[in-house]
Amino acid sequence: MLEPTTLMVIAKEPQPGRVKTRLTPAYTVAEAADLALAALYDTLEAVSAMPARRRVLVLDGSPGHWVPTGFEVVPQRGTGLDQRLAAAFDGCDGPAVVVGMDTPQITPALLAPALAPDAWHSCDAWFGPAEDGGFWAMGLAAPDPKLLLGVPMSTAETGAIQRGRLADAGLTVRDLPRLRDIDTAHDAVLVAGQAPGSRFAAAVDRMGPRLG
Repeated sequence: MLEPTTLMVIAKEPQPGRVKTRLTPAYTVAEAADLALAALYDTLEAVSAMPARRRVLVLDGSPGHWVPTGFEVVPQRGTGLDQRLAAAFDGCDGPAVVVGMDTPQITPALLAPALAPDAWHSCDAWFGPAEDGGFWAMGLAAPDPKLLLGVPMSTAETGAIQRGRLADAGLTVRDLPRLRDIDTAHDAVLVAGQAPGSRFAAAVDRMGPRLG
């Protein structure tokens, strides 16, 4: 019997000029940071409501008031995102799932299949593809950093390459729903519409429609 799952959020401190830079110039640097903060709030709130053995914020930067009770905060290690994700999984001693901060529309129901008591029965990995070709979630029954190292990140083929890496390793992979990441101003509006009542949707509404 496997241990209950560790649930990780990999994120950047929402400081102007360090996060969501592709939202500019449609949004100002400060507005982009505010949207990132709202997305992070929503993501951490959703994760707080999910069943997990541990909840870990894998952070590039310093924690702030926005870190909820019940989260361990650990620093990101490595340079590229593949190294940082690999290091995050390397810090887990049982089944683990990681999500990013760019999908504030996530809910406990969306991740429920990967966190259920039978999530790892006849399953070695969970994979959540993103609309832009990347991925928004990945889970491993037996975390192995080598499954991520060397995967090119932030490309239209990232998700396909990463999922292929899992399959090529002989893992049984199950898929989660496809979600949209917040990369552009257009994405921000669409994601806000998918998350009514969220802090992110309120922030987008407050700032008004933007082209981008």
